[in-house]
Amino acid sequence: MKHNKTILYVEDNDFIREEAVEYLSLLYKTVLEASNGKEALELYREHQPHIIITDIEMPILSGLEMVKEIRKEDKKTPIIMVTAFKDISYLQEAIELRLVKYIFKPMSNHKLKMALKLAHECLACEDESLIHLSENSCYDTLNKLLIVNRKRVHLSYNEIALINLLVKNANRLVPYSEIKHKIWNYEENYRDALRTLVRSLRSKMEGNIIKNVSGVGYRLDIIRNLDA
Repeated sequence: MKHNKTILYVEDNDFIREEAVEYLSLLYKTVLEASNGKEALELYREHQPHIIITDIEMPILSGLEMVKEIRKEDKKTPIIMVTAFKDISYLQEAIELRLVKYIFKPMSNHKLKMALKLAHECLACEDESLIHLSENSCYDTLNKLLIVNRKRVHLSYNEIALINLLVKNANRLVPYSEIKHKIWNYEENYRDALRTLVRSLRSKMEGNIIKNVSGVGYRLDIIRNLDA
């Protein structure tokens, strides 16, 4: 059974890339390919792949430069780097870029499989902090990020406080008094502000998953299981 993940493979050698993509297509439902770092960066920003495998030496934009750009906005996506050079300076940069694995050429299917195993372990650790809100949205409790259709959605301070409270008490009714204590501890006339806050948060989330029980409080209805 293929993994329901998107993987991006980057390699300027056509023969090596074609062989690797053929192998990866046996393991993953979606395999994207690029022949240089610039093309790969565009694919990354469009598709937000779960795992990236990239050669280090490429024309137009090298693998290192591409990963540096990705790491400016994304510290988590598992990245595997492949190279023919055993230069210590490259190894040092690889450590600083939080790479999952550094593979030396020639790259065998066994080496790739072991590296992918590490990448999946990283994804599993990340998933522990991800709360799936709906089919295409989740909330990262560790970094306090709302992700909808694989894009990060900006949240205000109070929106973060409210979603944290609702996620912590998922599928349980949270009374107004508890919300007030968490966000507006010293304010009595908070109901209008709460309604406005909920309206704003709902507009940023997929589906109507914040339910209101009139006169009582709010409940976040979330799904429990997703296809891995």
